[in-house]
Amino acid sequence: MPALEAKTKNVQQRFAMSDHPHPLTEDRLDRFARHIVLPEIGGAGQAALSRAHVVLVGLGGIGAPALQYLAGGGVGQLTLIDDDKVSASNLQRQTIYTTRDIGHGKAVSARRWLANFDEKLTVSIHDRRITQGNVAAMIEGADLVIDGTDNFATRLAVSDACVVAGVPLLSAAVGRFQGQVGAFAGHREDQACYRCFVGDAFDAEDCDTCAEDGVLGAMVGWVGTFAAMQAIRVLVSATGGMGDPQYGQLHLMDGLKPGMRTLNIAKDPACGACG
Repeated sequence: MPALEAKTKNVQQRFAMSDHPHPLTEDRLDRFARHIVLPEIGGAGQAALSRAHVVLVGLGGIGAPALQYLAGGGVGQLTLIDDDKVSASNLQRQTIYTTRDIGHGKAVSARRWLANFDEKLTVSIHDRRITQGNVAAMIEGADLVIDGTDNFATRLAVSDACVVAGVPLLSAAVGRFQGQVGAFAGHREDQACYRCFVGDAFDAEDCDTCAEDGVLGAMVGWVGTFAAMQAIRVLVSATGGMGDPQYGQLHLMDGLKPGMRTLNIAKDPACGACG
């Protein structure tokens, strides 16, 4: 594809020669060339991704494919949070792990995957369970938090901490053939938080689990990769290329039809977290 290669080289040279405050090195320009030639991303968007710090809460079915595409997209700093260990039943959908990882911590195994994939990414891990007491420290310095956990107690603790810290939250969930991905910015005066969406009735650990209900591995992959795409949308929103970050929009995904529809989540003035 000579035309594409020529266009890629031209964009690389222009960005490398610019006075952009965060230029990318030649090897990084080559690695992300297919992003940079996209008008919606470009050099400025790729530089924004390279500066971004994303905290990924949960390294399971959603977190694993999301992590792959965040790393592939060049998100420069990643914090990985999960207190679980890899089991054989995870391998059906948690695509960063292999049989060699069984019995090892997910956070450590995910960091090892990242080291093999791109050694230039900055990675930190927390392999303990999130609580209301420690979550603020775990998400400190984040530009975006992605939550792919499977219980409301953790989800609400993360959401409340994001509101306090002024950090946007991307929440993703899946069950059987249904998924949902939504971006929340409850720290903003006109935007809902995740608690506005689910209310206060779910502070107990009462979510259904895929162990009980079952889940299709490919369905989880769809949700996780779509979450990664929405994360990139949020992270490059300042450059304007992919449009607005779609805060307050919940995308519902149906793997059987297949199809997708979108709901708008209104801010609850009586919300205990952001009201």
